[in-house]
Amino acid sequence: MDTKIRFAWLLVVIAAIFFAIGRTTAQSHTTLNKETVANLSTAMHGEAFAFAKYMLYAQHARKSGNKDVADLFEKAAHTERFQHFAEEAQLAGLVGSDEDNLRDAIKGESYEVQTMYFEFAHQAVTAGDRAVADRFEEVRQDEMVHRDAFKAALAKLQAKPAVSQ
Repeated sequence: MDTKIRFAWLLVVIAAIFFAIGRTTAQSHTTLNKETVANLSTAMHGEAFAFAKYMLYAQHARKSGNKDVADLFEKAAHTERFQHFAEEAQLAGLVGSDEDNLRDAIKGESYEVQTMYFEFAHQAVTAGDRAVADRFEEVRQDEMVHRDAFKAALAKLQAKPAVSQ
């Protein structure tokens, strides 16, 4: 059961990342056709999910004593993440300035804290899935820490005097 909860937690985190990627991608590259931007977002979602899933599969295969299968999954996972996702993200203009990236991260973490995990935990409690609700609340607390750290980093970055060139 614990493995299923961890996998469900991972799926939720990945879904949140997909949501943030889709919103960021749609906002960051206005010169691309709207459908192309949507396709890039969908492709990145698939690549990121495949990376996470294949790494879990590799971990399981390694624990099962199947080193060759684990190596195969890891090799495929790295291609998904470090080639496919990275190249699509570059085309989509996913990464901006440090300030823009921090603002986007704050927005994504705030959504997870205030809406997503809050609602998911409530729904899990209502459904009687207490272990899942507890996990969602635990993750929500972690996301608060991330959000607050990003806010502090942004404030520190903004407080720096501008460097003249």
